[in-house]
Amino acid sequence: AYICSLGGDGLRDASETAVLNANYLLAKLREQDPDGRLPLAYPQTQDDGGKLCMHEFVLSGEPMKRALGIKTLDLAKRLLDHGFHPPTVYFPLLVDEALMVEPTETETRETLDAFAQAVGAILSEAERDPEIAAGAPYTTPVRRLDEVAAAKQPVIRETLG
Repeated sequence: AYICSLGGDGLRDASETAVLNANYLLAKLREQDPDGRLPLAYPQTQDDGGKLCMHEFVLSGEPMKRALGIKTLDLAKRLLDHGFHPPTVYFPLLVDEALMVEPTETETRETLDAFAQAVGAILSEAERDPEIAAGAPYTTPVRRLDEVAAAKQPVIRETLG
């Protein structure tokens, strides 16, 4: 229904905006991380013409983990405290500490700027005290879940069937 409502020209515009947003956010994140603790998992090179990313990009949190002692999951959970739904973590599986960032065509420049600033603030905070990110989130109704226990012994309150 969304695609039909946009039509051909609208779909092209939405796609171009999603690509623009991804490249803009990547540039802003690089500004917030001059030490390269969240590099592109698949760096752009001159061999590929220095092409831009498309609608998403994958960062590797492995340098962040080594330098600051926080994992990609910690960064994602701390983003919740800054009011952002975190990006996909640990996918693709072949990227160590993967963080897949996929801003949509509906995100405003202000939101993209605020997201990049939040990531920068979390990195700076982790330089001083990595335990803050390791214990996040703090402002959500539910704190960090034991994901292994939840997968092994799910609590289902709704009767099925």
